[in-house]
This record gives sequence, structure tokens and C-alpha cells, in this order.
Amino acid sequence: MEPRFDLFDSPTSTKVAKRFSTASSALEESTLPKSLRELVQLRVGQINGCGFCVDAHAKEAAAAGETAVRLSLVAAWRHSTVFTEAERAALALAEEGTRLGDHGVSDETWAEVREHYDDDQVGALVCLVALTNAATRMAVIVRSPGGSYEPGLFARTAG
Repeated sequence: MEPRFDLFDSPTSTKVAKRFSTASSALEESTLPKSLRELVQLRVGQINGCGFCVDAHAKEAAAAGETAVRLSLVAAWRHSTVFTEAERAALALAEEGTRLGDHGVSDETWAEVREHYDDDQVGALVCLVALTNAATRMAVIVRSPGGSYEPGLFARTAG
């Protein structure tokens, strides 16, 4: 697959990318574990069909200590036993927050999220899902391919 466009070739989209990076830095400072943030982002990337995002977040999750078994089961988390109830709530929020047109975030999922996360973590999860959806959509539109991401690239390009 050939990319359609490099967003960093546009001064405007480069400015937007830098602002995304700044927003993402705030999420890095939250109390949500990095591995959970990466699993949520991986699931959003899978749903949106973003090769670059799936590549990046699977590699970042592995670098954060996630196992191959858990990474391979993210797409089928509802039918696996390797995720905690808190992780399952976050993954459900990621799915429902990504597929808003289907039915939105259910009251059941929201109650599960509220049971497992404090106010700051809930806010971080909502922002993480929203930002990840925006980023995956940009990458899919321009056909950013997966396969060449190196762990730590996001951290090195921040700011």
C-alpha cells in the first residue's frame, strides 16, 4: 500500500500534529498505566482499520510489557480470559466510543468504567478514545502504512 500523502508535508497538518502531541503528553502524565493506554489505542486502531496505528500501538504495548497472548487477543477481548474487569471496561469504552453511530456509549459500559476508574482516569480515557479516533482517521485517510514503526518514536517526536 502506498501512502497518499505525508501529513508532515503540510504546514497546517504539521501544526495540528504538534498540538495532538501536546495533548497526548497530558495523557502520558495521567495515572492510567501505559499498557492500558496502548491497549485502548490498539483496539481503536483495529476497529478503524489503521495499519500504522495497529503497528505502533502493538509495538508500544509490547515495549510497555504486554505479552504476545494479550496483544493477539485485544481484537477478541470479549471472548478471552486474559483481561481484568477494569481493562474490559476500558476496552468496551474504546469500542463504543469509536462506533458512536451504532448506539453510542451504553449506560452499562459507562457504569463499569465509573466502577473501576476515578474521575481523572475517566476523563483521561474519554480524551484518549477521542484523540485516538481522530488520529486513526487521519492516518487511514492518507493511507499511512503499518510495519515500520519503531517503539519510542512518538516520545521522540513529541513537542
